[in-house]
Amino acid sequence: MQPKKQTDGVRSLMQKQNGVRVSAITIFNEAGARALGKPQGNYVTLELPDRLESPATRETARDILSQQLQRMLPERGTVLVVGLGNENITPDALGPKCVSLLFATRHITGEVAKQAGLGTLRAVAAIAPGVLGQTGIETAEIIESLVQRVQPQAVLVIDALASCRLTRLGTTIQLTDTGIAPGSGVGNRRVELSARTLGVPVIAIGIPTVVDATTLALDVLQANGLDAPSGQPLEQFGERLMMVTPKEVDLMIDRAAETLAMGINHALQPELSEEELLSIVK
Repeated sequence: MQPKKQTDGVRSLMQKQNGVRVSAITIFNEAGARALGKPQGNYVTLELPDRLESPATRETARDILSQQLQRMLPERGTVLVVGLGNENITPDALGPKCVSLLFATRHITGEVAKQAGLGTLRAVAAIAPGVLGQTGIETAEIIESLVQRVQPQAVLVIDALASCRLTRLGTTIQLTDTGIAPGSGVGNRRVELSARTLGVPVIAIGIPTVVDATTLALDVLQANGLDAPSGQPLEQFGERLMMVTPKEVDLMIDRAAETLAMGINHALQPELSEEELLSIVK
């Protein structure tokens, strides 16, 4: 990676691999956290050349995600993977769909694991807890209870995100070890999931799947060389939080879920080949 211009308390690196641009930012002290307005930790963004439509893009994204995730995960111990979102709402179904393709292994132990030739598996537990409107239970409450029971060394959270730019819809993968505040991008902020609230490292992976209508309108105006109008009407329109998503969102979510799942599976079970993982999860 090539270093970028540095800010006090911040280290930024950038590289390009097979058309995918990887930006890695580390905030390592309070000065850096204040400068960027983010907690201390690692932030990695993969900027993709397409919405994971190309097999080459999916393969590269999967490999980079696996490498970056391995750097953030503890070397050993159980990992609890949580797929946030509502599987009945397509733009919000990324987390549940991804979890359905993960290789959960916590129950494969002892002689069963040895006889299956899987004696070196890392223990992985996976769950899609739904949303508050479905369960009546805060997601953070569910995950906190699971952490107390399962005792994982880390929690890995997957969620669909709201984008601040139209061009980033489905074309970026964001990864951080500072946790996540579910629903914050669509004005429905829930209790944050982080090392502070759960007591174990929390790694979050997300892909933007929606953009609010105000951002869409401003991006279209700017793309046509027009100035954004000032005044209350546009602001009021934005406050209603009308969200917009691509018309091919179902395909985008399916491709994204599979790409993330395979990257996570590779990171958690590096001794298994792609063919072995595919035969297990599909």
